[in-house]
This record gives sequence, structure tokens and C-alpha cells, in this order.
Amino acid sequence: MSDNLHSAAPHVPLSENELKLLQVLVYEECGMHFDERRAHFLADRLQRRIKACQMNSFYSYYRLLTSGEGRHELAALLENLAVNETSFFRNKSQLDLFHKVVMEELLQRKAQARDYNLRVWSAGCSTGQEPYTVAMLMCDALSYFNLRNPSPVPLPSPKPLVPPPWKAEVLASDISYSVLRTAQEGMYPETLMDAVDFSYRLRYFDKVGDRYAVKKAVKDMVRFDFHNLKTEFLPQRNDVIFCRNVMIYFDDPEQKRLVEKFYRCLNPDGYLFIGHAESLFGISDKFRMIHHNNGTAYQRLEAKA
Repeated sequence: MSDNLHSAAPHVPLSENELKLLQVLVYEECGMHFDERRAHFLADRLQRRIKACQMNSFYSYYRLLTSGEGRHELAALLENLAVNETSFFRNKSQLDLFHKVVMEELLQRKAQARDYNLRVWSAGCSTGQEPYTVAMLMCDALSYFNLRNPSPVPLPSPKPLVPPPWKAEVLASDISYSVLRTAQEGMYPETLMDAVDFSYRLRYFDKVGDRYAVKKAVKDMVRFDFHNLKTEFLPQRNDVIFCRNVMIYFDDPEQKRLVEKFYRCLNPDGYLFIGHAESLFGISDKFRMIHHNNGTAYQRLEAKA
């Protein structure tokens, strides 16, 4: 008992000004905005990191964060502030819209233009369930499209998930290195597979002991990378961007800046999927809303010549 008491680090007192100082640092670093309602969450996560670093004052911890040697600790703090909540086939009605409407429109338009490249960006991909779901739905859509529009190129046997001449890529990015490592591994326990029906498990996963491993052909479609949405160096030429339940962490000016970046990162007539409770209303007039069976998305509007 005494050992436990001895090892527990003391609770570091925090003033309102100190918390504000940290709020500004986090906002400048990654755009996450912690208002009064979320100040308690910020303080709690801050205490955890101060304890982990075995420091006894906010001032010494803040000095570490703003020093050249503190970049790793700053990354660890930001990782603790992101709530990495995700699941396979999350928000089914939105994914149906992507699968049945958006992919169909994209494939027809691209086939007519003889442009066989498909590129989707999952921004804030967390532990990988979203980009892998998107990759599986892209494979499905390509397979249906090919049945109705046979490929001019003879298909090898067994049939590849992405039939030539098509090339499909999902870029998946996050600000947290630890979730990216989990995502890259692509191994999920039964408890995280509830939303994945039997036919998808059969086609796109291998059972390894008591876990499900994403098949290599699906993994090969997905490329994981570290990205901070606050920066200007973001992936360009995307047909579709998924950025769901990320903007809720940003204030209005930062949301406007982010949506403007997404507009520039999309191909002409490209699509943006945001969270179910998020909206571009009052943020941007450069997109038109698409609605299908309770699923919504936004399509980039092109300037009239």
C-alpha cells in the first residue's frame, strides 16, 4: 500500500492562465480548440503527461514542450488529446451513399475520360477501420462496375480486387503515431468486428487465431502517413476526402481554413464526407450538398467559366 502511495505522482496545481497558455500552444500546433466546456478534459490529459514526465510544475513541463528536445513530448500530448473513436462501417447510410452513388458517378465519369486512377484520402484515420472499409467498398463498386462494363484488358486469374486498367489508392493519415502503427498492422479482435458481415469477413480478412487480419491485397491499397491538418502540406488530387468527426475539435476560423484546404486538395467535382453532426453551412459556399437515404456528402463546385 505504501509503495503505491509513494509511486503516485503529486497532482500539479494549474492556474486558469496556465491552462490558457496550453490552449494557445495546442491551437497553434494542430488547430484543436479547447473551450470552457472542454477545459476539464484538457486539464486531465495535461496532468497525465506531467506525471508521465515526472515533473512537479506546469512551468517546467511547458518549458519542455516549447524546447527543441520537447517535440516528442508535444506529439505525445497531442496524441492524448485526440479521441480516437472509430469502427468498421461507421455511419452506414453515409457509406451507402459513397458506395452506390458517389463511386458509380466517379467510375462512369473517369471511364469516359479514360482516367483509371482513383484516389481517396481518409483524414484522421485513427486505428484504420475507416480506410479499410473505404478500400473494401471501392473494390465492391469496381467489381459491380466491371460486370456491367467488361474490361478491355483480359483479367488474370484469380481476379484481382482492383481490375486493370483501374488503379485505386486510399491515403490514410492521422496526427497520432501510435494509432497509425495499429492501423498499419491491420489486425482486429472479434470485439471490433461486429459491423463486418460474414461475406466481407470472408472476402477481405484472414482469420489468424482469435483475430482478423486485413488481407494483403486490401492492405496494399492503403497507404498510412502522418499528417497535421494545420499545415499546408496535405495530399493533393483526391477524388474523395473523408474527414469525419474531426472538425468538431476546431473553432470556426480553423474549420473555414480546413475546408478551404480540402477544396484545394480535391479534384474538380470531387466529394467531401464529414461527420454526421457536422455541416458546411456557414463555413463554405464552394460545395453543394448531396443527400441520399439519410446519408450526406458535399461535392466541390466548379467556378463558371
